Amino acid sequence: MSTVATSFGIEEALKELGLNETNNGTSTGANWFSSGEEIASYSPVDGKLIGKVSATTKEDYEKVISTATEGFKEWRTLPAPQRGEIVRKFNDELRRLKEPLGKLVSYEMGKSYQEGLGEVQEMIDICDFAVGLSRQLHGLTMHSERPGHRMYEQYHPLGVVGIISAFNFPVAVWSWNTALAWVCGDACIWKGSEKTPLTSVACQNIAARVFSENGVPEGISCLITGDYTVGEMMTKDERVPLISATGSTRMGKIVAKEVAGRLGKTLLELGGNNAIIVTPDANIKNTVIGAVFGAVGTCGQRCTSTRRLIVHEDVYDKVKSAVVDAYKQIKIGNPLDENNHVGPLIDKDAVKNYQRALDKVVEEGGTVLVEGGVLEGEGYESGCYVKPAIAEAENHFEIVQHETFAPVLYIMKYKGDVSNALELQNGVRQGLSSAIMTNNLREAERFLSVEGSDCGIANVNIGTSGAEIGGAFGGEKETGGGRESGSDAWKVYMRRQTNTINYTTELPLAQGIKFDL
Repeated sequence: MSTVATSFGIEEALKELGLNETNNGTSTGANWFSSGEEIASYSPVDGKLIGKVSATTKEDYEKVISTATEGFKEWRTLPAPQRGEIVRKFNDELRRLKEPLGKLVSYEMGKSYQEGLGEVQEMIDICDFAVGLSRQLHGLTMHSERPGHRMYEQYHPLGVVGIISAFNFPVAVWSWNTALAWVCGDACIWKGSEKTPLTSVACQNIAARVFSENGVPEGISCLITGDYTVGEMMTKDERVPLISATGSTRMGKIVAKEVAGRLGKTLLELGGNNAIIVTPDANIKNTVIGAVFGAVGTCGQRCTSTRRLIVHEDVYDKVKSAVVDAYKQIKIGNPLDENNHVGPLIDKDAVKNYQRALDKVVEEGGTVLVEGGVLEGEGYESGCYVKPAIAEAENHFEIVQHETFAPVLYIMKYKGDVSNALELQNGVRQGLSSAIMTNNLREAERFLSVEGSDCGIANVNIGTSGAEIGGAFGGEKETGGGRESGSDAWKVYMRRQTNTINYTTELPLAQGIKFDL
């Protein structure tokens, strides 16, 4: 462990979270086992080895799915409020371990410590939401057209839910799914990112301990670890009725095709190419704050990161100057140091993609306003630290049409009314998050109307990045169409059943059909 990491309490955090030099990456709860190759986790913060995790084999997976399937049969019979009480106890542990888990998220993934703590807070918030939800898994009643009949709808647990999460939110996205799935009565199998395996093991440690202490059946919280081939074990498995997958659009298309081929269900949270529209009536100060945090937060590795800034020609120069000036104040360095705004990219492959994007925008005719580049020297030994960059570009550029998972912001101009800005904003294949900065009520309402933003998230006078637990999270088009977290997102983890009860001594048929014997 490096001296820098040690000074920020990483070693203590690892101990509190029950992590060792080598960890099993397969678990059904109290039972841990792995027989696959080791996966080494190196921190992008300083390039040092944090620990190793043994991967899941096909034989290991069979143990997991069998245990989860059997555990589900018992778990589903427990009343939902009692399942909610288990989630509440899990949440108590998250509160107790918020600091060490937040530090591990920061150190293994590279996001700032404040963002790491914020991610654990998301876990806490969704558990609070799920506990309340456990008493509200309600259906509808409706009137029957037949006398002496009653109709209603109810929701039953779906079964074993497979969760595939990405490195950029290594713990929060898992909790969005599991907290709801658990109170709905499902068992969960989680394949976290192979780039952040230790955070997955840490979370499973917490859940396994709480579940074991409270007599929860083995297999309700399961962990598998490895590359895409391990994820394929779930996507191809008919015993897993729902696959919730977060990641790239390319990955999502593969998952969607595989699961659809067996008529399973998918919940997909895929790429984003998010824009902020800035109108002449915008508050410039708030615009700068929203745009800069959206573009550089998590080093541009959020699915909701701001990729495009679409500014009206009347305020273009003013906004451009203000944003460029703000970038001069950004501090880049060890994310565990709270004086820094931006940490590293996840790995050197991400650095290469970042460099290719900057080269490509220039090739297509763009102009770099804030120079990028890879940082070197003391404190940047991992080779993963880069400078957030800004480039003037056109929306039709090929590089602008694709999501660059790095801190590269494209700024462009629009003329006329807000409909022209909306045409640019909607003129990409992704449809996750969007925002408009304006004090004009008509512009705001147009943005939110049926003719406005085509994204799953549309904000007024806040940025594209970040979302609250209470609302459903997800997007349209190549973002996948899934919804996680709040609102009625719980329904995806359950199967709907329509019930009709005849309490008469006759058997009338619907639609007035007669069938006399």
